This record gives sequence, structure tokens and C-alpha cells, in this order.
Amino acid sequence: MSSYIYENSNSKSFFNMACISFVLSVVAMIFALSFLEISTAMAVFVGVCYVFSISSCFTLAKVVRDRHEAEKFLSKVESAKTEKFLSEQPV
Repeated sequence: MSSYIYENSNSKSFFNMACISFVLSVVAMIFALSFLEISTAMAVFVGVCYVFSISSCFTLAKVVRDRHEAEKFLSKVESAKTEKFLSEQPV
């Protein structure tokens, strides 16, 4: 069976754009919260909700990626088992 190789289809510029947009969104949220005319407790609550939303997005993306990679790996294992079985059969 061949070794498992991670296939990355994202370009370096796409990765950089994702990192920059993430940093900009966090900075914009902090900037907006600092200028809102609301109580400190309300600003902290909104900030905590924002952080929770970001962490939930990361977790969901990881779970979806892990499931996809597991399905690809299991498919490769099943294919290898089938090929081995077929090669062992007399002609």
C-alpha cells in the first residue's frame, strides 16, 4: 500500500489572504468595541461571543476536514484490500 500523502490544493497567496483577513476581522472587532457607546460589561459580552463564534468556526472546519480525510483514507485501504484479493485469485 502506498504511503499517505497530504494533498494541499491551496496556494500560498490564498493562505496569506486567509491569515490577513482573520487578523483584520479581529482588529476591526476590537476597534469597533472600543468606540461603541455601551457599558464595559456589554462590550466584554459581545467580545466573548465573538471569540466563541471564531472558535466554533475553527472547530467545525477541523471536524469537517478530519471526516473528509478519514473517508479518503478508508477508501484507499478498501481499494488496496480489493486489489490484493484480486491479485491472489487464480486466473
